[in-house]
Amino acid sequence: MPEVFAELVGQDEAVDTLRRAAGAAAAVLRAAGTHPTAASDPTGGTGPDGGTDPTGGAGPGPGAGMTHAWIFTGPPGSGRSMAARAFAAALQCVHGTGCGTCAGCHTTMAGTHADVRLVVPEGLSIGVNDMRALVLRAASTPSGGRWQVVIISDADRLTEAAGNALLKAIEEPPPRTVFLLCAPSTHPDDISVTIRSRCRVVPLRQPPPDAVAEVLVRRDGIAPDVAEWAASAAQGHVGRARRLAGDPEARTRRDAVLAVPRRLTGVGAAFDAASALIEAAEAEAAATVAETDAAEKAALQTALGAGGTGRGAAGAMRGAAGQIKDLEKRQKSRATRAQRDALDRALVDLAGFYRDALVTALRAPVAPVHTDTVAMARAGAEKWDAEGALRRLEAVLECRAAIEANVKPKIAVEAMMLALWKG
Repeated sequence: MPEVFAELVGQDEAVDTLRRAAGAAAAVLRAAGTHPTAASDPTGGTGPDGGTDPTGGAGPGPGAGMTHAWIFTGPPGSGRSMAARAFAAALQCVHGTGCGTCAGCHTTMAGTHADVRLVVPEGLSIGVNDMRALVLRAASTPSGGRWQVVIISDADRLTEAAGNALLKAIEEPPPRTVFLLCAPSTHPDDISVTIRSRCRVVPLRQPPPDAVAEVLVRRDGIAPDVAEWAASAAQGHVGRARRLAGDPEARTRRDAVLAVPRRLTGVGAAFDAASALIEAAEAEAAATVAETDAAEKAALQTALGAGGTGRGAAGAMRGAAGQIKDLEKRQKSRATRAQRDALDRALVDLAGFYRDALVTALRAPVAPVHTDTVAMARAGAEKWDAEGALRRLEAVLECRAAIEANVKPKIAVEAMMLALWKG
C-alpha cells in the first residue's frame, strides 16, 4: 500500500506542510510521557499559524507546526477531502509519517478508524443538531491513545447555528482533538470569519492535466491517449477524469451536454434543451442514490422488526412509521443534493465549451478544454465573435451562481438557455 499522501495529485507544497505537521504532532505524543501538559494542548502552545515557522516546520517546541483546527481549500476536484483524510491517517500513523502500511493508516483511509469521524452532508446543509452531536462525541478521549480527528467535508454547507456550535468547540478544543474542515475558499460566504481566524489554512490548487493523466495511466491502467483526453475534459478534477475514462455512460451524458449549443435554434428549442438537461441530472442522481436508499430502508425495517411473526411485531412496525418517514426525508434531501451536483457537472462542461469558443475567437495560445469539440467551438467563435462567446460563458456561470443561491434549478436553467440562444 502506498503512503497516504500519494493520492494527492499536484499538491507538493500542501503535502510538505502536512508531513511537517504530522511529525510535530508525533513529537507532542512522544513528549506526553514526561510532559503531560503538552498532550493536553495539540498546538503545543502555538497558534493556528503553527508557531514561528510559516511553512509548518517543527520549531523549538514539540508542538510547533501543529494546531488543533485546519481548513483545506481549493476548487472542486483538487482533493480537499482526500487531503484531510490523508492528514488524519498521518496523525493516527504509529510512525507519525503516514506510512500507509500500519493499522492507523489503513483503517483511517478505509474509513473504519474509531477515532476518525467523517461528516459528509447528505442534504443541502449540515444542521445544528448534527454538529452538536458531533462535537459531543469529539470531546471523548481517543481510544487508540493518539488523536481524535473530525473531518467535515463541505464545511461551507454549515448552517449559521451549526457553525456557531463548531466555533465553540474550536475556541475551547478538547484534549487531543483535531478538526479538519474542507471548503472551496476562506471567503465569508464559504466559512465564517471567526472560524477562519482560529484555523490554519492549507490551500490546494487545481491539478494540471498532465499530472492527472499520469495518475490515470499509472494507477488505473488507462491508455495514455484516453487519459490525456479525460484529464483535459475534466478540467483538473481527478475523480471526474477517472469516471470519464472508465464509464461509457458518463461520456454519453457529457456528449449530450456539449450538443446543447447546436440545439438552440429558437425559443421552443431552448426550453426543450433546459428540460432535457434537468431530466438528465435527475436520472443520473436517481441512479446514484437508488442502491444506497434501498439498502438503508431495508436495514432500518429489519432493525425495527419487519417480517417478524411474533407477538407485537405488527404493532412495532406501526410504531416505526415515524422513523421510516424521517429516513425518507433524509433520503429526499440527499437526492436533491445529488441532482444539484449532477447538474453542476453538466454546467461546468458547458462552460468549458464556451470558454473554448472564447479563446479561439481571441486566438489565445492555450489548449482547449474539450479537444473533441474543437471544430464546433471554432464554428461558434466565427459566428459569435469574442464578445458573444463571453456573454454566453457568463450566462452559464450566472446559472451556477443562481442555483447555488437556491434558485429553482429549472427556472435558472431555462433563463440560461434563453440567454445562450439570444447571445
